[in-house]
Amino acid sequence: MLLALSLHRINLQMTTAVVDSIYAEENTLMRTGAKLFDLIVDLSAISPQDCPPVSLYRVSLRETVWLRRLAVAVGDEPAVGSHLALFTTAADESIDCELARNVRTTTAGIVAEWKPGLWDARRQ
Repeated sequence: MLLALSLHRINLQMTTAVVDSIYAEENTLMRTGAKLFDLIVDLSAISPQDCPPVSLYRVSLRETVWLRRLAVAVGDEPAVGSHLALFTTAADESIDCELARNVRTTTAGIVAEWKPGLWDARRQ
């Protein structure tokens, strides 16, 4: 079964997110709870204030699947609704078929004043 991960709207005013980290590699089995991406959402352009409204989020899997194709790289800024990755439920399934559904994920957020290195998951 072919599954997709699209950038969902984490915040009502959000239009894009910056891919800060990617934890997965193509053609690998990803177990439930595996971390996929860290995303930065910056709402400064629509909500100017003294402390920038920048939020950090981690996207993790809620099911075991095979990551077959990444559609983004670190530093990319996809729009809401853009495909981030494709998954299958078995290692040998084709990705040249119709999408069955979205992959099940969870998103955890840390809301703070953003500074470079504030939440650098790559150092963990």
